[in-house]
Amino acid sequence: MRVLIAGGGTGGHIMPALAIADALQKQYQAELLFVGTPRGLESKLVPQAGHKLELIKVGQLKNVSLVTRLRTMLDLPMSVLHCRSLLKQFRPDVVIGVGGYASGPGMVAAILARIPTLAVEPNAFPGLANRLVGKHVSAAAVNFEPALKYFRNAQVTGIPVRAEFFQLQRRPENGLPHLLIFGGSQGARVLNRTMPQVVARLLEAVPGLTILHQAGARHAEETQAAYAASGADPSRWQVHAFLDDMARRFEAADLVLSRSGASTVAEEMAAGKPALLVPFPGAADDHQRKNAEVMAGAGAATLLLESEMTPDRLLESLTAMLGNRAELKAMGERARTLAHPDAASRIAAMACEVLGPGLKAQGSVPPIAR
Repeated sequence: MRVLIAGGGTGGHIMPALAIADALQKQYQAELLFVGTPRGLESKLVPQAGHKLELIKVGQLKNVSLVTRLRTMLDLPMSVLHCRSLLKQFRPDVVIGVGGYASGPGMVAAILARIPTLAVEPNAFPGLANRLVGKHVSAAAVNFEPALKYFRNAQVTGIPVRAEFFQLQRRPENGLPHLLIFGGSQGARVLNRTMPQVVARLLEAVPGLTILHQAGARHAEETQAAYAASGADPSRWQVHAFLDDMARRFEAADLVLSRSGASTVAEEMAAGKPALLVPFPGAADDHQRKNAEVMAGAGAATLLLESEMTPDRLLESLTAMLGNRAELKAMGERARTLAHPDAASRIAAMACEVLGPGLKAQGSVPPIAR
């Protein structure tokens, strides 16, 4: 089976795509080709993973200047034609769109060529590329139930999360509380600026609490200085530019304070961790808020909008959550029920299922692994 995977841009798109690619190779010995853009993370991560990558020219349409939007509109027809050429050369049996800049042209080209298509949507509200093609794809694999209505033949599969997040040890009920603050790999400026303003009062209000804060490389020094200036006991907090082994960091936490990008909330669900979610208001189509609303609606997280996050409001939310260990445990259990440990294999199976019966009858595709 030949599979073309189109899309990328951010880690939230490309990391699930790489996991799906691995599942396709393991389950169906698939031959793979990625299509992305030079500006996306795929330009680095896909070759590192040993996959072939073709680059097309296409930019942003959302949250950009009029000039950038016009330039992207002019590039789109050529990017679709470029993808049509790649389809003729590679002759894929199925095209998977994972969202991001290159996903739209790749999926449009496949739909026009009548090649089976599978959309993968990690967010509760689909991105522009997936919204445009959603009713024309063969099928779709989504992370959250609210996204189902935007696609044909959609299933809630979740998105792939590393296996170690599903294998964490439970926190001891009588242990000292621990808060993990995770603003993503770049950090979250609002968390970096607001937490130092409340940390001394938070440590006083929650006996024994310790804090680990990932601030991002550009803001770590400034954030650490602000913590130090707060007068909070330095033995009870740590600030790092970047944290490796995130599964182990999640395992040690009783509560996670974070943004609500698709990958972050998927890891919180897999780890069974309660969260205080502060969506990034600049996210395209406000999708982080919609992700957080799904989590909060399921009782797996508390939602705090950045526009409403004063230092006092943040302190109040953290104190209330950390002061109720029984509810934190229940929230974590509810988060775990939303997780999908078999997401990658299910999405790979869906890619096989959208193939026409003629291809399956030829024996080019092995039976779906159940």
